Amino acid sequence: MNNFSYTQAATAKEATGRTKDQPQAAYIAGGTTLLDLMKANLAEPPQLVDINQLAFKGIEQTKDGLRIGAMERMNAVGEHPLVKAQYPAVSESLLLAASPQLRNMASIGGNILQRTRCGYFRDAAFPCNKRVPGSGCPALTGDNHNLAILGVSDTCIANAYPGDLSVALAAFDAVLTLENAKGKQRQVPVTEFYLLPGKTPEKENVLEPGELIVAVTIPTAAHAQRSTYLKVRERASYAYALASAAVGLDVQGGTIRSARVALGGVGAQPWRSREAEKALVGQPATEATFKAAAAAALQGAKPREHNAYKVELAQNTLVRALQQVAGV
Repeated sequence: MNNFSYTQAATAKEATGRTKDQPQAAYIAGGTTLLDLMKANLAEPPQLVDINQLAFKGIEQTKDGLRIGAMERMNAVGEHPLVKAQYPAVSESLLLAASPQLRNMASIGGNILQRTRCGYFRDAAFPCNKRVPGSGCPALTGDNHNLAILGVSDTCIANAYPGDLSVALAAFDAVLTLENAKGKQRQVPVTEFYLLPGKTPEKENVLEPGELIVAVTIPTAAHAQRSTYLKVRERASYAYALASAAVGLDVQGGTIRSARVALGGVGAQPWRSREAEKALVGQPATEATFKAAAAAALQGAKPREHNAYKVELAQNTLVRALQQVAGV
C-alpha cells in the first residue's frame, strides 16, 4: 500500500475543496470498498479525506419521495420502517448484501460507487483495459463465468456491476443528488449515472472530480410498495449475485397497470429493462406473461464461453421474482 496523508473534513465545501486541490485524493466513509482497492494496489490515493462528519444523513419522506442521506449505513437503511414498508425491494437488496459487519460500516454513497469484482481487474499481474486503457481484456477468452452479458463491448466484459442496492434504485427511478466544490448540486437518475464500457471502460460513472454523492431520492409509487429483490449466488450468504432481479408491480383486477424491472449480476451496469416492462404492462399477471417479459429482458445478451448459462439463469430469476410479487 502506498503512503498517503489523512485529513477529516467538517463540511462538504472543505471536503470538495481538498480534492479539488489534490485531484488524486479519495473520499473515505466506511472504507469497505476503498481499502480493498488500496490493499490490492488498484487505488493509490496520495490523500484520504474522511467525510464521516458531513451532514449527509437522514431517512425521511419528502414531496419527491423517500430521501436517504449518502452517509447513512446500509444496515440502518435496510432495517428502516419506511424503507421496508414502501420499498421492500430496496430493503431486501441491502440486507442480502455482504455481511452484517460490513453493512454496519458501509455507507450508501460508497456502496453505489463499488467497482467490478472481475478477477482480471483485481489482479495486477494481468492486463486490463479498465485498469490500463489499451492493455487488453483477458476476460474475453479467459474465465468469464461471473461476468456481464448485457451492455458489454469488445474492450471490456468485466464490468458486471457487483452491487445490489443500485439494481433496486435503477428499477424504481431513484435520483442521486451530487455536489461539487462550488457547492452547486445536480440531480442525476441512477439509470444515467453509470457508463457502459464502450471504448472507454476506465470511465465507470458521470461523477466529476471532487463531486460527492449527497443523497438518494426514490419516488413513491404503487409498484415500489409491491416489490421484491431476488438474488441468486454461488453460496447462501456473503457472495455477489450471479443474477438478480428487482421487480415491482401494480396489479389491479389481475391486470398489470405498471411494472418496474432491473437485473443485477448480468449487466455492465445496474440493468433497467424497459423491454421487460413494456411486455408486462397491460397484460394479465400470469406465468406466460412473465416468461415473455424475461425473454424480452435478455434479448440483447452477448454471452461468452463460460457465462452463457446466465441467460437462462437471469430469465428464471426474473420470472420467479415476478411470481413472488404477483402471488401466482
